[in-house]
Amino acid sequence: MTPWEAVAVFAAGIAAGGINTIVGSGSLITFPTLLAVGLPPVVANVSNTIGLVPGSLTGALGYREELKGQRERLVRLGAASLAGALIGGALLLVLPQSVFGVVVPVLIALACVLVVFQPRINVWLARRREHAHPHGGPWLWAGVLGAGVYGGYFGAAQGVVLLGLLGVFLDEDLQRVNAAKNVLALIVNAAAAVLFIAVAKVDWLAVLMVALGAIIGGYLGARVGRRLPAPVLRGFIVVVGITAIVKLLTD
Repeated sequence: MTPWEAVAVFAAGIAAGGINTIVGSGSLITFPTLLAVGLPPVVANVSNTIGLVPGSLTGALGYREELKGQRERLVRLGAASLAGALIGGALLLVLPQSVFGVVVPVLIALACVLVVFQPRINVWLARRREHAHPHGGPWLWAGVLGAGVYGGYFGAAQGVVLLGLLGVFLDEDLQRVNAAKNVLALIVNAAAAVLFIAVAKVDWLAVLMVALGAIIGGYLGARVGRRLPAPVLRGFIVVVGITAIVKLLTD
């Protein structure tokens, strides 16, 4: 990797760290960048996941206020994220990357629909008294497990998927939902990273450049994201989700 290529990866890390904190899908910036500088796809995917962990941490810390009172919920859902991440990471190492080529755009599209119609769905669920569980119930746990599998395998737009799930099943403000999303995404990325470090080939210079950029981006993203009104944040989520679908279908 040349010095200019390293700078490009660093800049992509800043952008990805900010986008991941606000909504998720930052890997759609860093992963193609790593491919462009010559890394093989699996090595790029693995190095990208490891490099984004510090940014996920700074993003989660930036939402400390919104995380208050969510400890028990995050312990429950975090177990699903951890299990899913390990499953997804293992699949990345044993299956061809084309396996999820059709499924991933569908998941992102579904997440965008959930985000758009979240307020109406919440009202409907409340009327039917199916929204009483403070932690989302078994369906949310299963959904977070599935999102963890997806995140461990590739990770791009897992934040959009998590926001859609959490927003529908939890009776919470969107900013508190986003805070919970950041913690769950951190668990997924960290668990997959540990697995990859142990058994996969890693480009450590790429990891360093992505990590340094993601730390800055995660901090900046938290400062911006916490100030966005719910309708604006919801619109931004949908735009990122649609962009992710288009990019995945055209690459």
